[in-house]
Amino acid sequence: MNPPSTDRHGAPSIDLAAAAYASAKEHGFEPDFGPAVAREVDALRRRSASPVPAARDLRDLVWSSIDNTESRDLDQIEVAERLDGGRAKLLVGVADVDALVLRGSAIDAHAAANTTSLYTGVRVFPMLPEALSTGLTSLNPGEDRLAIVIEMVVSGDGAVDTFDVYRTLVRNRAKLAYDDTASWLDGSSPLPPAATRVQGLEGQLRLQDELARLLKARRLQQGALDLETIEAGSVMRDGAVVALELTQKSRSRDLIEDFMIAANSAMARFLEQRGRSAIRRVVRTPKRWDRIVALAATHGARLPAVAEPRALSEFLSAQRLRDPTRFPDLSLSIVKLLGPGEYALETAGQRHVGHFGLATRDYTHSTAPNRRFADLVTQRSLKAVLAGEPPPYDDAALEAIAGHCTSKENDSRAVERFMRKVTAALFLTPRIGEEFDAIVTGAADKGTFVRLVSPPAEGRVVRGEQGLDVGDTLRVKLVATTPSKGFIDFARA
Repeated sequence: MNPPSTDRHGAPSIDLAAAAYASAKEHGFEPDFGPAVAREVDALRRRSASPVPAARDLRDLVWSSIDNTESRDLDQIEVAERLDGGRAKLLVGVADVDALVLRGSAIDAHAAANTTSLYTGVRVFPMLPEALSTGLTSLNPGEDRLAIVIEMVVSGDGAVDTFDVYRTLVRNRAKLAYDDTASWLDGSSPLPPAATRVQGLEGQLRLQDELARLLKARRLQQGALDLETIEAGSVMRDGAVVALELTQKSRSRDLIEDFMIAANSAMARFLEQRGRSAIRRVVRTPKRWDRIVALAATHGARLPAVAEPRALSEFLSAQRLRDPTRFPDLSLSIVKLLGPGEYALETAGQRHVGHFGLATRDYTHSTAPNRRFADLVTQRSLKAVLAGEPPPYDDAALEAIAGHCTSKENDSRAVERFMRKVTAALFLTPRIGEEFDAIVTGAADKGTFVRLVSPPAEGRVVRGEQGLDVGDTLRVKLVATTPSKGFIDFARA
């Protein structure tokens, strides 16, 4: 039997793209689109755009987008305007994907089966064909596009006083990147070149940053959790993993996050006011609140015995100020203990489950229809309201879609987590025998798992795990890796 090949660093060599494809198939995703989808895409490419009489023409506004540098599937753009009395108008434009992806089409059937785009770090498996998601349905700079606009009037205290939703024709003036925009907002670098070429965009971005801060401050006052959830990713060069790095929070990422939260809340309320059932995004009261209480106690804080988001929010805000260096580790522990979100059918007038982390009872997903099927379904429901038509989905259909979207989201997390572990195992193989600082991220019957402080890799504690629980910090020794399976094994040091 031939020994496994290795890269120039001596680590095992694996076809990462093939591993990602195999993992996607194993978890029930269909990475390939098939001939029926290809035929529909060709027909859409040849189709001339037809006017939409009900759409407002807002192409003259200074729209822009902020996303990852490599992103091409642009779902939303933003623009703002100062009003009197300390108020401002915020417009979030969302790509009108439904205008091209018709319900019942082969493209729609593929999206309904997968429900989400998969971002594995080494390869992207888009929910929609790239000819659409990065082309015809993407809000690309300089292109006229149909969009759904969520308009909000924000008061001086960050409250969304009024809101409206309508169809529009838009044109993105500039695609900006998170890192460059954040550096400029922080005063450490000049205005990004893409913004300097657009008259009025600098002032726009200043106003948007101001509005985002107001919206966030308002949410925190109401008990929303200000968590610093840091994502780890692999840095690839020539097909090899050369580093593991964290995606840090920044003012530009906060800006988009705050706008999307406000827009999704407004969309949920808009459908509710019009008596329509909808797929809501919910985060239930955490089952492991007792562990959150115990974790807070180790920091000298006392939380109530009954889950209360405002109390948890105040504790987190205090800890961010008291110990900013270790706050990301605390955030990670809280996120793990809160548990994942899910999709659920909620009918108008019922008492909604709500979103524990956002401290709101009105929240849906509607701002990423290129990447998430639940958002596309919400968009269709919204357009039926605007057109005065019956709901495109009955409650039974919405409930089934919500359940399937939740299931596939769990599957997508499994695929993405597996690929993070594969690349991390490849990177760590030459370091077997070394010791690292770590934090416990999972403790259950299936095992105890930790994430290293640096590099940010996750693995299982196979020796000395007794008595450990989520949030505990410890020293571990790397004892083994199996990159093909994504196994990284540690012993308590």
